[in-house]
Amino acid sequence: MKKLLVIAILAAICVPMIFAQGGQEAKQTLTVYAGLLEEHAALVCQEFEKKTGIDTNFVRMSGGEILARIRAEKENPQASIWYGGGSLTFIEADKEGLLHHYVSPTAAVIPDQFKDPNGAWTGIYSGYLGFVADQEFLTEKGMEMPKVWDDLLDPRLKGEIVFAHPASSSTAYNVLTTILQLKGEAAGWDYLVKLNDNVRQYTKSGSAGGRMIQLHEVGLTIGYLHDAIAFKREGYDHMVFTAPADGTGYEIGAVAIIKGAKELDAAKKFIDWCLTPECQELGKTVAALQFLTNPNAIPPDEVVQLKGTKLIKQDDIWAGNNRSAFLEKFNMLTRTTPPTT
Repeated sequence: MKKLLVIAILAAICVPMIFAQGGQEAKQTLTVYAGLLEEHAALVCQEFEKKTGIDTNFVRMSGGEILARIRAEKENPQASIWYGGGSLTFIEADKEGLLHHYVSPTAAVIPDQFKDPNGAWTGIYSGYLGFVADQEFLTEKGMEMPKVWDDLLDPRLKGEIVFAHPASSSTAYNVLTTILQLKGEAAGWDYLVKLNDNVRQYTKSGSAGGRMIQLHEVGLTIGYLHDAIAFKREGYDHMVFTAPADGTGYEIGAVAIIKGAKELDAAKKFIDWCLTPECQELGKTVAALQFLTNPNAIPPDEVVQLKGTKLIKQDDIWAGNNRSAFLEKFNMLTRTTPPTT
């Protein structure tokens, strides 16, 4: 009799639970840390939610901020996806064991140069570094547009250059490592110290300098040329840009799953989605004008003019593995600290 009573009680407890679980499956969610244009991240997350029904939200930060946040949350991750920003920062994160390796079936078409072979991260776009200037400023100073990196050391540019700090911006860290690879480490550090004498401000974000050029607040910035094209397209015809003729670096914008992701299944679906032509082509609808990594995706018409840019032989593994040491040395030599606002 007692056994029957126990069975009856267990049935009364379990059957409703089973029915509830079977009748209404818990809705999936996904949290994304986004290191690309806010409009781009918003559109991609919105379209992913439409396609999958997964509630998706994002937080926009610079690449350095995202890495710092993931480090701080290592024991209790608050997001599952890192979407956008330069692969150099992803490489450092992977070195620290902060990324979950996932080789997406969609990644098979992505060229090897744009992905980690072990699935730590996969490239979604690429872009080239260059100079962006205010033509009215150049005219006033009687200057031509800088053509090579050494032109940025011109005394007439003292206090007129703004670009991001390499500790807070993956764009600026790409600038730092480009100089070290182009000139060699000893000459490269000497150049960065001299360049620092002409820098008015190190911003938090890699795109902030372009916005300042738009408003005539500064003479010149260093950033990605696809951003410059997008800024000029907004109606700011005084903006001029060029790639340095002696060679420049490039970024590979990446996507990865954060180690310990609580929304792992949804995160894998997001990676699969990001690598499709359909997703990659969304960027150009919100002025994100990069080259795309999926060879079947059609890039924005505006970036065709950048083909033929002289690129350095870039060693991303070296740059990613040395990030902490290089940032420490940069801070010491320039006596700067990363901006927090």
